[in-house]
Amino acid sequence: MTTETFISKFRDIFGEKATLPFVYFYTDEPIAETAKTGGCFFKTFAQIEQGEVVSLNESNIRCGGGKFYTGFTPMPERVPKFVSYTERYKQTPEQVVDSVEQMNILPAPAPWLNIMRVDHVETLDHIEGMIFLATPDELSGLCGWAFFDSQDPMAVTTAFGSGCSSMFANVTTENRRGGQRCFLGLFDPSVRPCIDPDKLGFGIPKSRLDTLLTTLDECFLTNSHAWPKVRERMEGGE
Repeated sequence: MTTETFISKFRDIFGEKATLPFVYFYTDEPIAETAKTGGCFFKTFAQIEQGEVVSLNESNIRCGGGKFYTGFTPMPERVPKFVSYTERYKQTPEQVVDSVEQMNILPAPAPWLNIMRVDHVETLDHIEGMIFLATPDELSGLCGWAFFDSQDPMAVTTAFGSGCSSMFANVTTENRRGGQRCFLGLFDPSVRPCIDPDKLGFGIPKSRLDTLLTTLDECFLTNSHAWPKVRERMEGGE
């Protein structure tokens, strides 16, 4: 599917006010010049939403967790204790280690991670994944879309982790194995100040996006009486 076709369908379903999803992929060279990000690199998402392209690597991501979850470095030794004793997100450092091991984080396939709105690419063929910043109404559509052709109780998965682990590490690992799960995330309190208060993240690996696009014209998003009422509300109707 061309990007133009995807965006047309996206607007028909979610309306003009919905934020266009982002896509990300790795390359040998950066696509854009991006300054070092102090702290969480999700601070750049506001720029991306406005149309900027961001290219990140080991040198301009300042957060150790961000470098790790995007595949650029091994996990820093301090992370388990920091997440448990300082951030208080897990009861013990051992639980942090166990959670990270379950993610099966893969090394980055190239030195640069590029993130941009979907309208900045001509095709979806080469992306690693797609990330939606979605309101509850939009999430009801995205989750329902993911449930339509799947009997897997984990069709939409929420797992412990940082923003970068939920939207990048998990999505990338799922794509590399040809998996069909989608990921609901950005619950991490550390990332929340970088995200609009009424939005969460919904990540789709390319491997799942390929199958979802074949069901878009079959499911309730384009063939139901219920969804138009939700869409009208998203557009500001009564």
